[in-house]
Amino acid sequence: MDKIAVLVPCYNEAKTVAKVVADFRRVLPECTVYVYDNNSTDGTAELAEKAGAVVRHEHRQGKGHVIRRMFREIDAECYVMVDGDDTYPAECAPAFVAPVLEKQADMVVGDRLSSTYFTENKRPFHNFGNTLVRGSINTIFHSDIKDVMTGYRAFNYQFVKSFPVLSKGFEIETEMTIHAIDKNMYVENVVIDYRDRVEGSVSKLNTYSDGFRVLRTVGRLFRSYKPFGYFSLIAAVLFALAVGFFIPVLAEYFNTGLVQRFPTLITCGFVAIAALQSLFAGLILHTMRQKDRQDFEARLIGISEDYKRKLTGVDHE
Repeated sequence: MDKIAVLVPCYNEAKTVAKVVADFRRVLPECTVYVYDNNSTDGTAELAEKAGAVVRHEHRQGKGHVIRRMFREIDAECYVMVDGDDTYPAECAPAFVAPVLEKQADMVVGDRLSSTYFTENKRPFHNFGNTLVRGSINTIFHSDIKDVMTGYRAFNYQFVKSFPVLSKGFEIETEMTIHAIDKNMYVENVVIDYRDRVEGSVSKLNTYSDGFRVLRTVGRLFRSYKPFGYFSLIAAVLFALAVGFFIPVLAEYFNTGLVQRFPTLITCGFVAIAALQSLFAGLILHTMRQKDRQDFEARLIGISEDYKRKLTGVDHE
């Protein structure tokens, strides 16, 4: 088991990967740097290996696939995840490692948005998207995460081995954040200085398609992690529609003693029934989520025991 594992997912980062590897090896002499190459065609893997990294490969395209393989294959007391584009300062790494090793933090988040991100980043829609996603998650989940989509994070063993990676692409950071919030994990924020990519280095994040995936992920996780709130919102909308269309029918009945718009009345009844069904679906799923949280806590006990065995070198049998 490594003391500190630096995880660098890479796709065509030949211009910067060697510097990233060298910087983290200098700042964290006790670390092992793992570069996972995701079908690069520019020699990224070879340059990373020459710089002293342990190079492995993930052939399914997408950052989510890379993170899934990293988390499955590597055992460490502390994990530091960073992009290979040299936009995050290695000098901040000790501030990420300390809360994990000394204070048992589950996740440490590199907060770009409180420092230089909005001035360094030259893509205004990225700035808007980061603000929108952060605001949505903090509102829905009643949290105070400073930077949801940052690629600079640290984790402990329990987080890495308990996190179910479902995303395939750049929405993986959003999924990590919501998982930590939902499971009441200990999260710290560390303010970092963000710098834009070097000249000739191209972002793999598509502003519109990947942005839409991130927002869709927020909605999906809202439904999964907060089912009562999600389905209550749907129920409220349906009930408001039913009442809105029923009022004219009721007013007409009081005025004339007749119901002349039976199709509208029947539709209102079905919509009101759908609202009730949505409400009860939310209640049932909420109960199931509570059971899932209890099961998760039980799984953490097993992961903690496995961690202790690996630390002491005791066989699993």
